[in-house]
Parts: sequence; C-alpha cells; structure tokens
Amino acid sequence: MSDTVLPRVGYLGPPGTFSEQAAVEYDPAAVHVAFGDIATVVGAADAGEVDEAIVPLENSTEGAVTLTTDLLVHHTDLRIRREVVVPIHHCLLTARDVALEEVRVVYSHPQAIAQCRGYLARHLPRAETVASLSTVSAVHDMAAGGRTAAAISSRRAAAVLGASVATANIEDVPNNRTRFVVLGREDARPTGRDKTSICFDFSADGPGTLHGVLGKLADRRINMHKIESRPAKSSLGQYIFLIDMEGHRQDPVVAEALESIRARASSFKILGSYPCASS
Repeated sequence: MSDTVLPRVGYLGPPGTFSEQAAVEYDPAAVHVAFGDIATVVGAADAGEVDEAIVPLENSTEGAVTLTTDLLVHHTDLRIRREVVVPIHHCLLTARDVALEEVRVVYSHPQAIAQCRGYLARHLPRAETVASLSTVSAVHDMAAGGRTAAAISSRRAAAVLGASVATANIEDVPNNRTRFVVLGREDARPTGRDKTSICFDFSADGPGTLHGVLGKLADRRINMHKIESRPAKSSLGQYIFLIDMEGHRQDPVVAEALESIRARASSFKILGSYPCASS
C-alpha cells in the first residue's frame, strides 16, 4: 500500500462546475474539494484546509472576476502559482419535454447569465434571470422551480443531474474562455515562459504618475499582458492598479523593474510568478 499523500485542491463547487473542470485539468491526481463560494475556497487555502485553491480570475467576454481580484489584493497572501484556461460552452437546461415558450425564469451564476445575454434576449425575452451560487447550483434551483424554470449550465452538469439540454452552446461569443489561477503558499519557479502579476497604488495622484511606472517596463522591453484598476476601498477616487507582465520576478531585468516600481508606489504587492497557460 502506498503512503503517498495526494494534494488537496479547493474549487468553487459543487461537482460539475467549470471550476471543477479547471481543477481536474490542473491536477487530475489531486483530491478535489468543493466549496460554496470563491471567498471560502481562498479562505480554506489560507487556513491550510487545502494545499491549493483554483479560482476564476477573468473571462474573455465579461472581463475580470472582481471578487477574486479583490481577494488577491486585499485579503490573502497566497500567491498565483499557475494559470489554467478553460473553454466555456453554456447550455440551456430544462426538465424533460419542456418547450422554450414555457420557460419563465432562468437560473445561473451571474457570469454565465452575462455571457448569454444575447441568446436570452432573442429566445427568452420574457423570462426572469435569477442568480445562483454556481452553474451547477442553478440546476438544483431549476428543479426546485418547477416546469417553467430553466438553467444555464454545462452539458456535464446535465448528464450528472438528469436535466435535458434544450439548446447547446448558447454563449454569445463562440471562443468564450475563462482564465483560472491556482493559489498556494509559494509561486512557481522560473520556466523561461512565465508571467508575473503585481498590484500597486499611489498616495498622491499627478500628471504622468502611472506613465512613469509603465515606462519602467517599456524601458526594459518587458511586455505588459494586461492592466486594470480596482477601487482601493480607502476613499473615493483612489485606485489600485494591477498589471500582468511577461517574465518571472526572479529574472534580473524583471526584478530590476519591480524594484523601480516599488520605489514609486505607496503600496506594492507581487501576486505571483507562474508559467503561462499552454493555450
């Protein structure tokens, strides 16, 4: 008998969610532990209940998952150690033998509802949309709602829970994808094909303040993959900037740029360095 202890990876459950799919793709051999919401997933990793947490960070259609972003910035010292990109294909699920014209309410996670707005407007203009904790929870909500209820979820969830796929691939953008990040105590070692995520803010705003920071990357020919901002939560008009850049924090040129940015910022945090997703 093997004494090997398998790692425990927390994800946004219940089983059948896209988060579970991302967790399985990341580490098929791990023990995958479902939690009810993103904050609880991250909290479990912080408390050592699981070794790692995998959470959605951004969607190609709807942009940043702001809850995850705010947790990384304000509430945890966990670091990003990997990213996993998952194609997202939504289905409209109903009870068996229910026609579309009978549907009066559609349950799903808010991100999924947003990613299918066009379909809902064209095919279910009179149906009310109601938020669920996850796309799988939406199927349970649909079952409790009776014949006039539907859910936006995955084909896998339909098979697991015995729902009928009324329409497949209802997402408004065909190449819809979600980027998940794996969080742990430490980030990843350099691989030669890495990405580094940071956040920072300034105590006082002024002309060229942000430009001065971005110039530190441009001067060193470091490619910036993404920049966004989130409220600092301290006062109106104060923002924290988040940047994803090419390279690992241990690469000499990246390390030099990071120290230069740290010197200009009033607060500065490295969210992690990790291999770029293969997709």
